[in-house]
Amino acid sequence: MEQVINYQINNKNRFLSELLDLLRIPSISADSAYSNDIIHCASEISNNFKSSGLENVCVYETKGNPVVYGDKLINNDLPTVLVYGHYDVQPADPLDLWESSPFDPVVKKTVLHPDGAIFARGSADDKGQFFMHVKALESLIKSDSLPCNVKVIIEGEEEVGSVHLENFLNTHKEQLSCDVILISDTHIFSNEVPTVTTGLRGLSYVEVMVEGPNRDLHSGLYGGAVPNPIIVLSKMISSLIDDDGKIQIPGFYDKVENLSQSDRAEINKVPFDDLTFMNSIGLKGIEGEKGYNSLERTSIRPCLDVNGIWGGYTGEGAKTVIPSKAHAKISMRLVPHQDPEEITNLFTKYFKSIAPESVKVSVIPHHGGNGYVLPSTDPGYIAAKKAMEKTFGKEVLPYRTGGSIPIVSLFEEVLGAKSVLMGFGLDSDAIHSPNEHYGLFNFYKGIETIPYFYKYYVEIKK
Repeated sequence: MEQVINYQINNKNRFLSELLDLLRIPSISADSAYSNDIIHCASEISNNFKSSGLENVCVYETKGNPVVYGDKLINNDLPTVLVYGHYDVQPADPLDLWESSPFDPVVKKTVLHPDGAIFARGSADDKGQFFMHVKALESLIKSDSLPCNVKVIIEGEEEVGSVHLENFLNTHKEQLSCDVILISDTHIFSNEVPTVTTGLRGLSYVEVMVEGPNRDLHSGLYGGAVPNPIIVLSKMISSLIDDDGKIQIPGFYDKVENLSQSDRAEINKVPFDDLTFMNSIGLKGIEGEKGYNSLERTSIRPCLDVNGIWGGYTGEGAKTVIPSKAHAKISMRLVPHQDPEEITNLFTKYFKSIAPESVKVSVIPHHGGNGYVLPSTDPGYIAAKKAMEKTFGKEVLPYRTGGSIPIVSLFEEVLGAKSVLMGFGLDSDAIHSPNEHYGLFNFYKGIETIPYFYKYYVEIKK
């Protein structure tokens, strides 16, 4: 590994420069206005694949955004690792809360990142993290040290549900066959307490609309006599969760696994601290489902949140109207065994049932996905743990997190392989928020660690 490490040291400045170039491309998948930027980003990744030594590089068209593929196949008798990442990013709104332009990356030092952090949309989610893999592979290939076969796919629709990836996987199933899938789209507990993610929550995402009168009404002429859709919607939403933090949808908890005390104790080995948690996000108190602590509420328990709500007049000054319609976006994070389609149906039925007869309610399903658990006995987990312990020089703990990566369960279903979630970000990286950033320590630590994963995985599989 000495040659690999030396290559990384000699090229670290170039690695960073290439990442900054990639971050300058506003590859926002949720807004069709950025479709040309999506294509540009895929093309740049393809070029970087080639210069890094990957072969059979191709930008595959889909009914949505392109998928970039490359591989390095050295011996059919050796294990094959499939690396997955995504190049699409979240919208940067609200722009006025960014301290610097979201697509003009800057590196600056912070209290948490004394070595510096890259501030830009996509720096941690997921351009900075998938780019670690490309540069780690470059280090191995250029040093003639790659110990196994590697395939890489970077898609452009993860932030909108990977809606066309299932067809791509089925169409290219043989080409993508592998022994294990390696993903860095998660975070570690901290730089002092490195972790490997062993569980993710699933997702059901819906948009709801409450319709009242056939037009916006003058609140002086009609107020007090007609239903106000915003008030109705607010009451309906507030009734979804009781004072103990329990979701009131009938059947919602039927398939939720209640973990044993020993399993909960294993999860709580991570030194989670409520005060630190509150201070990090500017809160004076926390809340959630009764009977569980904050770490458990955000990992092994489902939840329901309102992601946006709007209606009526929201411009400057006053406009005295009773709106015709009110809207909200609602997400439900699910745990393993909860089926997202079933939960969406349960939500739809219940939400319509609690609406007064004076209004009309519609529910529009968006994307979803299943939860995921990686056993601690899996060879991929063992290899990831050993690799991180090698480079961090500390014990690595298992860590179940509350995020969702719908593609993970789909990978297992289509390709029959488990996914190892070896992320290097921090939960303070402000992904999906203004001022998203990614520490240089974490970026370079990922590049350093990933080659050891290949080394240990091959040794375990022998």
